[in-house]
Amino acid sequence: MNMKIAFVGKGGSGKTTLSSLFVRHLASTGSPVVAVDADINQHLGPALGLADEEAGRLPAMGDRLALIKDYLRGSNPRITSTETMIKTTPPGEGSRLLRVCEDNPVYEACARPVELDGGAVRLMVTGPFTEADLGVSCYHSKTGAVELCLNHLVDGQSEYIVVDMTAGSDSFASGMFTRFDITFLVAEPTRKGVSVYRQYKEYARDFGVTLKVVGNKVQGQDDIDFLRSEVGDDLLLTVGHSDWVRAMEKGRPPRFEQLEDGNRRALHALQAAADATYEQRDWERYTRQMVHFHLKNAQSWGNERTGADLAAQVDPEFVLREAEAATA
Repeated sequence: MNMKIAFVGKGGSGKTTLSSLFVRHLASTGSPVVAVDADINQHLGPALGLADEEAGRLPAMGDRLALIKDYLRGSNPRITSTETMIKTTPPGEGSRLLRVCEDNPVYEACARPVELDGGAVRLMVTGPFTEADLGVSCYHSKTGAVELCLNHLVDGQSEYIVVDMTAGSDSFASGMFTRFDITFLVAEPTRKGVSVYRQYKEYARDFGVTLKVVGNKVQGQDDIDFLRSEVGDDLLLTVGHSDWVRAMEKGRPPRFEQLEDGNRRALHALQAAADATYEQRDWERYTRQMVHFHLKNAQSWGNERTGADLAAQVDPEFVLREAEAATA
């Protein structure tokens, strides 16, 4: 199956830990995986076993936005220049499209291989939000590089894109939350833990977002009952304490095959839930939502910032499809 998967949740919920475990699990099955750290706090690299210094040297997608735009623009006649491309610019005839397993200038500049017990994955990061960004731009300008790539991505069968999203309701600041086949919302069994779920559920309802809740830091049946009463059938599974995760957080992870059986079953359940959404893919709706958010951004700020009519970038005949091939 080919899946785009997001992990969301409030800060401290454990979404980065769970997304890193899921990436490790997928790698252990031999599946091609691109992992993307789109959180304001860049922790996915260390969670995948990189030393802090090594993670700090990862190339930031936000710093390579011009290159990304230039490549994705291709020969699309509706995009007059890269300066007029914004984070929501959709692909059209002549645009270059990205695939998971190919080699291309975007991966060469922005992705780095990470060796794991069960294989290797490509890791991409937005780059950290620094003091230099304050008063100049918001973090959403950095995640715009991720959104552009997702808009131009045609993932093939048995390939996975796993994105560790920014915490809380910041995920709604653009249309990126609609770019996924399934979204796993990590929630602790507390009122604060489920508050993001309520926000996400309400906002995503009109966009056909498939949302499943993963209860984390669950200590007993009372916690499970609480989550079930708050989120109902959206609760997919719960996860409790893990000695393997504790060792990993200390920088001394055992072999992944030593992960507890219960947590291993949970990861298989996450994959099964993701794979089950494959038959629900609707490329026309996917493209329509891209266009919706692009026109919304164009009207609210894009036209003024670029000095161009960005609605003209929409190719009314183009529908992004799995069978589309990247143009030269």
